[in-house]
Amino acid sequence: MRVGLISDIHGNLPALEAVLADLEQQRLDHVICLGDVCFGPQVHECLGRVRELGCPVILGNWDSWSLEGVPSADDPVTIMLSEIGRWWAEQLTDDDRAFVRTFSPTLEVPLDDAPPLLCFHGSPRSFTDWILASTPDDDLEDMFEGVTATVLLGGHTHLQMLRRYGPSMIVNPGSVGQPFSQWWPREIRVGHWAEYGVIAIDGPRVDVELRRVPYDVDALLRHLAGSAMPHKRWWIDSWNTTVAH
Repeated sequence: MRVGLISDIHGNLPALEAVLADLEQQRLDHVICLGDVCFGPQVHECLGRVRELGCPVILGNWDSWSLEGVPSADDPVTIMLSEIGRWWAEQLTDDDRAFVRTFSPTLEVPLDDAPPLLCFHGSPRSFTDWILASTPDDDLEDMFEGVTATVLLGGHTHLQMLRRYGPSMIVNPGSVGQPFSQWWPREIRVGHWAEYGVIAIDGPRVDVELRRVPYDVDALLRHLAGSAMPHKRWWIDSWNTTVAH
């Protein structure tokens, strides 16, 4: 079985189209979206493309907040993100919201003679949990209490990762629409590529491929520059590129 993994699209249509074109070359049995289609400049279009795939979609934090309201914030960066998120949520149609309500918090994919694959966004416990290469095992024990799975599949961090946890493997395919090339404690910078993953399972053998494909970043940022989104200059500058106001 070969499964394509996409996550954290964040309304980036050029990146999504590039990933879907590459996915078509991978001879896949299934595609799974690990959440956060929402929160981005072309959310309506991206939701439409994901709907066309007919694949399972996990509920991400921004997917949920786009329906239920963005949490309050108290630091400058989070305040800007909250205001951007509220503006983008207002652009959703009723059909968009109805589709997002079909997203599942978790998903088990059964395997022959082995524990299942388990899909989530942040962790099975919460879509806001962060699982990094440096996350202590003690913290993971709380997140995965009672969970038995061959492979644990999540997104949320925008960082590709392959990590062993006990008898299981944790896989994060990275972000389609907003992969991080620089992370805390320095200023966040977004990479000029789109990320996804492929997992292949054949009996006891598990192969994981973390892929990166190019796309037209300037097309995305030109679209954004022409919008009425709040804080758009700050958002564009996170790509560390030159696009006119």
